Amino acid sequence: MKTVFTNGCFDILHRGHIELLQYCSSLGRVIVGLNSDASVKLLKGSARPIMSQSDRKLLLKSIRYVDDVIIFDEETPLLLIKTIKPDIIVKGGDYKSVDVVGSEFCEVRIFGYVEGKSTTEIIANLTDR
Repeated sequence: MKTVFTNGCFDILHRGHIELLQYCSSLGRVIVGLNSDASVKLLKGSARPIMSQSDRKLLLKSIRYVDDVIIFDEETPLLLIKTIKPDIIVKGGDYKSVDVVGSEFCEVRIFGYVEGKSTTEIIANLTDR
């Protein structure tokens, strides 16, 4: 069975996340690289994450499409990818294959972007109410 890797903040789980993870699962055993709280702050700003890394990990591990979740502290998951050596890396549709971290080590698949389903949009909708 192939090892499939995807990564992200997964700060507020939504339909786009679930569809991405379901797609990953159709390709093999799924390992999720989860940005640590410190890493999320670096990437998204001081107001994030909304949920702690332990809560985000618990939620991800409870999804039937996910086989393992590994938290990483770096800005990118490159060291984790080098350690895991996945067969396939899957990223969302807002990426191009050549720009995906770790693309030089394995096959990259881009999962179509689920329009209107993002954590940033959910947070914006909540603050606009």
